[in-house]
Amino acid sequence: MEKAQDNLSRCPWCLGFPEYVKYHDTEWGVPVWDDRIHFEFLILESAQAGLSWATILKKREGYRRAFADFDYQVVAEFPESYVQELLLDPGIIRNTLKIRAAINNARCFMKVQEEFGSFSNYIWGFVGGKPKQNKLESMKEITATTKESDLLAKDLKKRGFKFLGSTTVYAHMQATGLVNDHLESCFRN
Repeated sequence: MEKAQDNLSRCPWCLGFPEYVKYHDTEWGVPVWDDRIHFEFLILESAQAGLSWATILKKREGYRRAFADFDYQVVAEFPESYVQELLLDPGIIRNTLKIRAAINNARCFMKVQEEFGSFSNYIWGFVGGKPKQNKLESMKEITATTKESDLLAKDLKKRGFKFLGSTTVYAHMQATGLVNDHLESCFRN
């Protein structure tokens, strides 16, 4: 286990730059029940596909501004003219497919809300309504996918979501506390 300047033991993946440490210490693995935060992470995680999380964290405020503070109702109504503006915005990942997926996913997100009462009710159902506590001793034990992320990704795809395969979905589950993948020696476990 590695330690930052404050001498706290942390998961080694977060020690690359200060934003990572802050994200690890205050957000990653904290259970999320708020639909807006779930939507934020769905946008960010799908934008990250093929890129580093560091890149996305550095552009997070750009995404917040460009995607209406992650208001899925607003995003679902983005017109084509705004898509063209977003393709010119250096504050986000300027990928047509990812931008269109975010808009599509906002619409799908609201359909899930209608069916389950909230997106949170839906997604927490895949882990039995409470965080799955993993007992990890080293980073080598962390997997990229699980049976739960496979099932969730398959169901999301069936519901029309895009850019949310099992690896991306598992990253979402880790980020929003559906699973606890902090190492046993980490102060956040």
